[in-house]
Amino acid sequence: MLAMQYKRILLKLSGEALMGEKQYGIDSKRLAEYAEEIKDVAAKGVEVAIVIGGGNIFRGLTGAATGMDRVQGDHMGMLATVINGLALQSALEMQGVQTRLQSAIQINEVAEPFIRRRAMRHLEKGRVVIFGGGTGNPYFTTDSAAVLRAIEIEADVILKGTRVDGIYTSDPEKDKNATKFDTISFADVLLKGLKVMDTTAFTLSQENELPIVVFDMNKTGNLMKLVEGENIGTVVNI
Repeated sequence: MLAMQYKRILLKLSGEALMGEKQYGIDSKRLAEYAEEIKDVAAKGVEVAIVIGGGNIFRGLTGAATGMDRVQGDHMGMLATVINGLALQSALEMQGVQTRLQSAIQINEVAEPFIRRRAMRHLEKGRVVIFGGGTGNPYFTTDSAAVLRAIEIEADVILKGTRVDGIYTSDPEKDKNATKFDTISFADVLLKGLKVMDTTAFTLSQENELPIVVFDMNKTGNLMKLVEGENIGTVVNI
């Protein structure tokens, strides 16, 4: 078997990614495609942990903008990530992948509580671990949750799956002259004011010297190419 570039990864998916062609909610076709990609990588012996956002169902900031209490809104957003986690868990199990869902907020009927040592044991046994409920605290995004969990489980890298194939000088969907970076330092991302993750998450990743790879998750085979060491997307490193 080929040696993989990474032994343990934290895959960060946005809630919006699960919408596929829909305007909201979960597209079962997109979910099945993601599950197949994850299954193939896990079958190569790569330990996979996942954090999903909840923006396809509810976003705390949006609720706050319409007059809702921010803390209340963020708790609703955390629950949305658990719903997405359950959906992905179901899709993975339909493909025969052993999966565990752990939640930062206790919902014992549907998910294990997040316990670091237990999560690491699941990964060592080849199970895919999905982390739901964000960090369990309001005012923190799922980007922050992804970095925090990646550090806790000693992941080699954060793979941020998006709909663009990396980090550009400006928004490639709006600016046709935007150019892509193959690699970029944490310092340069801040200097150029590029949007990779929210500041809290990004700083946490920088301080812990945890590389981030931004790539297009919607292109079939990209996840596998990444873990095999191909230059896909943009690598943010020290």
